Amino acid sequence: MISFNVPPFIGTELDYVKQAIDAHKICGDGQFTQKCHAYLEERFGAQKVLLTTSGTTALEMAAILCGLKKGDEVIVPSFTFSSTATAIVLTGATPVFVDIRPDTMNIDETKIEAAITDRTRAIMAVHYAGVACEMDTILDIAARHNLKVIEDAAQGVMSTYKGRALGTIGDFGCFSFHETKNYSMGEGGALLIRSPENNDAAEILREKGTNRARFFRGQVDKYTWVDYGSSYLPSDMNAAYLWAQLQEADRINENRLAIWKTYDEAFAPLAESGRIEVPSVPADCVHNAHMYYIKLRDLEDRTAFISCMKDNGIITVFHYIPLHSAPAGLKFGRFHGEDRYTTSESDRLVRLPLYYGLTPEDQQHVIRTALDFLNRD
Repeated sequence: MISFNVPPFIGTELDYVKQAIDAHKICGDGQFTQKCHAYLEERFGAQKVLLTTSGTTALEMAAILCGLKKGDEVIVPSFTFSSTATAIVLTGATPVFVDIRPDTMNIDETKIEAAITDRTRAIMAVHYAGVACEMDTILDIAARHNLKVIEDAAQGVMSTYKGRALGTIGDFGCFSFHETKNYSMGEGGALLIRSPENNDAAEILREKGTNRARFFRGQVDKYTWVDYGSSYLPSDMNAAYLWAQLQEADRINENRLAIWKTYDEAFAPLAESGRIEVPSVPADCVHNAHMYYIKLRDLEDRTAFISCMKDNGIITVFHYIPLHSAPAGLKFGRFHGEDRYTTSESDRLVRLPLYYGLTPEDQQHVIRTALDFLNRD
């Protein structure tokens, strides 16, 4: 059976985890957490990075740091994971869903402005498949309406927009290091902060409402409870696992890009004939091969494809059910404008196996089986 995903493993993870254990420092903000912070800040030109327990909690921190509260609204695509909207709902604010672009599956930047009301406080840009949203337009809208911008870059580690790392462009950026992501710590994430004026508040929020970080830097002689907070620190053992992969980040990235390119070349003729659609990467974007998907004719075609692939020992999966049609979406949010593409495009999309270490033999089996199904008619 060819799995859809296999969590990345370099080989040095266990050594680093043992080092964390031997140092008797397995809770948050140990040596490996600090190493990851420094790497991510330097590699991506980020002003401040804080590891979190998940991409979800990174989004929650961003929403809280934006000052969202009951009665506020945040514009967000409906084609995304529940965490994107849940972070908004947690603050009492309302997610206002808008349609996506069919080429990138990202939020349609031309639909944002019409959804703005006097209650709008932020825009949540989700970089689907590691391909950037049209950030210049989003930032311009945000500046003219005095809105915050949160980047859900859960899938975007190593991707760029006009040379800028995803996650560093908005007021806050959020990475995920879940086992399904390009780089993993099992469960984990990171919050990226653009403005230094938000650093102290973020550290307090992450450290259970205390100024513990300032204490360890010698800036205060004791630490105490100073504001609202929670425990958003991952174990240093998780950070040790991630550190092994960050040291080989380019090797992992190059391997995934090669797999992505092989898929793209194999399916190009069928895309040109109109049988399927394949991912589109705008000229200003550099992606990280987070996933390779194809879009079939409709839901029935996709269902038959997934079944055929499974019968041949290959796991392929569809992706998000649009949030605005989900029970919680109906309860907590609303859709602005026309759902022209969100539902219809999500019904057609299927993701193929893509992970670090996928063998050429297994990939060719995926390709041959897919082409056999797609060339039947």
